Amino acid sequence: MTDLSAAFSPFAKKMTRENLPQIAIDTFEHYYRQLLQGETGLISEADITPAPRLPNAETFSADMAAAGRSALSQTVIIKLNGGLGTGMGLLKAKSLLPVKDGLSFLDIIARQAMQNDMPLLLMNSFATQADSLVALAQYPALQKNLPLDFVQHKVPKIRQDNLSPVSWPAAPHLEWCPPGHGDIYTALVTSGMLANLLQQGYRYAFVSNADNLGAVMDTAILGYFASNRLP
Repeated sequence: MTDLSAAFSPFAKKMTRENLPQIAIDTFEHYYRQLLQGETGLISEADITPAPRLPNAETFSADMAAAGRSALSQTVIIKLNGGLGTGMGLLKAKSLLPVKDGLSFLDIIARQAMQNDMPLLLMNSFATQADSLVALAQYPALQKNLPLDFVQHKVPKIRQDNLSPVSWPAAPHLEWCPPGHGDIYTALVTSGMLANLLQQGYRYAFVSNADNLGAVMDTAILGYFASNRLP
């Protein structure tokens, strides 16, 4: 057993006891190994290169928008809703913070989805699921042929001093945290949501953060993906 494997062993055992799927454990191990090797997660300016031949969405023709409207029936909205608003004094999903005329982020998201008649899926965390689904219950028009959410995994918190798992017997739930937005790919697979979407004919997902109300569906961009058969 290598030193890296030995260091990760307590995390693997902890996650296995919580019945987390192997793909989630493997993903966490990948990033934990990077942490032990001194990776910071930051990308230096010297390592950044321009994206060549990036299409300009402002030049897309009306045909692209028409193609996008045709593809709306194959498209879902996924909002990343796993974060708590602890920094703003909340003990629940930050998307439940009122932002305008008594409406929360989640209220406005729900209304945007209904206006476009598109399925709305939340990627919740174990900390945000219950309150968020209660808030969406007041919008029965959102109930379509899909669940309203799927839940991202949880990962053990890591001690800063020795990079071992946090232990807090008085409140074991505080030993865990959501792994972040990148868990969307793993969670879509393990929750069964990806298979469900594909089985029902969905091909495209518009993904944005739950506190980004300016992120809305652009049918011309969707049409560009559909017309060029892009994944």
